[in-house]
Amino acid sequence: MSRIETRFESLKAKGQKALVAFITAGDPDMEATQTLFKKIEEQGADLIELGVPFSDPLADGPVIQAASQRSLEAGTTLKKIIALVKEIRKTSQLPIILMSSFNPIYVYGEETFVRDAVSAGVDGVIIPDLPPEEAGDFLALADAKGLDMIMLMAPTTSEARVRMISEKSRGFIYYISVTGTTGTRNKLSEGIKEKVESICKVTSLPVLIGFGISGPEQAEEAIKFSDGVIVGSSIVKIIAGEESLADRVEKVGQLVSDIKRAISSSH
Repeated sequence: MSRIETRFESLKAKGQKALVAFITAGDPDMEATQTLFKKIEEQGADLIELGVPFSDPLADGPVIQAASQRSLEAGTTLKKIIALVKEIRKTSQLPIILMSSFNPIYVYGEETFVRDAVSAGVDGVIIPDLPPEEAGDFLALADAKGLDMIMLMAPTTSEARVRMISEKSRGFIYYISVTGTTGTRNKLSEGIKEKVESICKVTSLPVLIGFGISGPEQAEEAIKFSDGVIVGSSIVKIIAGEESLADRVEKVGQLVSDIKRAISSSH
């Protein structure tokens, strides 16, 4: 069993829901990412997504686009991110997922990427612009090495497509709660409960809600009908808004702690 599967099994046994925290790797630099990772883990995140910066992303809203730009300007590369994961693995067994556009992986070399990522301790990958219809070759490489390819569903995903994605996805299903890009929002979108419940009937994988979960209130609402939440833009916004690393770490830690407490005490 992968670290991702093991973590979900453990949460299920305790009757708990998952908190996935997202940060852009290398924003504002690699040392900060490592320090933030440690704090996020300490404050109770169950999995961490490291965003791979790319100049022309598909699904990122302005907050994460700006973080990617800062990271690229600091010289972040996919190779450096994989090296960072290897370093983190010396002290942490928290499941790590890379979220990347397909281009950096394609340039790196798909087979080489899968080999290097798994060797460093990466557990899963999310590639928003690689649709399941075109993911066969990459998925075969990932399956052979035990790298979970986590796929996305959206409010517009048809029933037939839900079935296909359920068969091809590994680790969990990432449900995009809105039609649009990432970003913080004040409330969950209409119809989300019914859609997630219909997906849960088709798949045996955990279904997590991302895009627009910006604080404890939305998280608490979302876990009533899902297996967990993914929080990104509100964390990245804190990183962008604070001058010192100490303030970034403290405030990100507080947000993660508040959300974890909200989803742990509400059921």
